[in-house]
Amino acid sequence: MITGFGRLGKTVAAVAMAVTLASPLASSAQDATPAPYTPSADVSSLSGEISVDGSSTVGPIMQALAEEFAGVASGVQVPVGISGTGGGFKRFCDGETDISNASRPINDEEAATCAANGVDYYIFQVAYDGITVVVNPENDWVDCITVDQLNKIWAPDSTVKNWSDVDPSWPNEPISLYGPGPDSGTFDYFTEVINGKTDASRTDYSPSEDDNVLVQGVAGDTNALGYFGLAYYEENADSLKALEIDGGNGCVAPSTETVRDGSYAPLSRPLFVYVKAESFNKPEVAEFINFAVANAPSIAAEVGYVASPDQVYVDDQAKLAAIAAGTATPDSQAAAAATPEA
Repeated sequence: MITGFGRLGKTVAAVAMAVTLASPLASSAQDATPAPYTPSADVSSLSGEISVDGSSTVGPIMQALAEEFAGVASGVQVPVGISGTGGGFKRFCDGETDISNASRPINDEEAATCAANGVDYYIFQVAYDGITVVVNPENDWVDCITVDQLNKIWAPDSTVKNWSDVDPSWPNEPISLYGPGPDSGTFDYFTEVINGKTDASRTDYSPSEDDNVLVQGVAGDTNALGYFGLAYYEENADSLKALEIDGGNGCVAPSTETVRDGSYAPLSRPLFVYVKAESFNKPEVAEFINFAVANAPSIAAEVGYVASPDQVYVDDQAKLAAIAAGTATPDSQAAAAATPEA
C-alpha cells in the first residue's frame, strides 16, 4: 500500500512494516467493514483543545471531522492548522501538537527528531488523494501531459520558459508556474515521482503552503500551470482545467475511480494522521480519533477525497482497541525496531 522511494525509502518501508505489526487484523479476511462510531459514556462531559497541524491536503478532511465531532462533544475544540506536512512534523516532533496531518510518511530526519524528543506516535491512514495538474480554463492547447513533459518543466535544471519549450506546437508564450512550497508533503511527493528525488525542483515559481492561493493564481492567469490535491480541484472545477496524466500507459484523468484503482499513476498517494502516543492519555483525543477513524470513509468522500479500502479502517480500529487496552506498541517504536542498521 505504501511504496518506499528515495531518501524516504528506509523510513517508509519501516513504517509500513510497523503498521502491519501493530494491526492485529492485518491478516484477517478482506471483506470486513469498519464498525460505526460508538460514543463513550462520558462524551458529553469532555472538554479541552486538541492541537492539530500539518498538511493542507489532509486539512479539509480533519476540519470536516472536527466540525462533525463538535456535534458529539461540544466542549472540545479542534482547531486545524495547515502549515504543510513538513511544518506540521516539525511542531509535532517538538512536542507542540497532538496530531500531525501528513500527505507523505514521516522521513528519516523527522523520525529521528521525534525519537530524540521522546515523541512516540501511532499512524492512521484516512484516505487517498490524487495530485492534480491544472491549467487555466482558457488553455486550449493541452489536455494531456506526460510525466516526461512535467519533468522537463519542473526539473531543477529546467530551461523551460515558454509553453513552446515543452512542445513546439504549443504557444510561444511564457509559462507561469504555481505549486506548493517545500514544507508541503504534496511538494515532496510530486518532486519524488516526477523529478526522481524529493525536494528536487526548480525554484522560480510561485509557491504557497495554502492550496487556495494556488487555485486563485492558476484561475487568474491564462498561461498558468500548477499542481495540488484533487479535492481542491474538484472544489474549484468551474475555474480550473485538470490535465490528464500519461505515466506511460496512456492519458488518464484524475477522479475518485482512477485514484482508487491505481490507474492515475504516478500521482495517487495515501494520506495520514500521526497521533502522539502520550496524547491518548487525554480522553478527548482518544474519543476524537475513535470518531475520526470510524467516520473517515464517509467524510473523505464528502469533501472530495477517496476512501481507503475498508480493511485499512478495520485494522486502524483494531489498533485503537489495542491502545485502549494498553497492549499496543507505538508505530514509531515498531518502525525503529524494523529499520535495518545503516
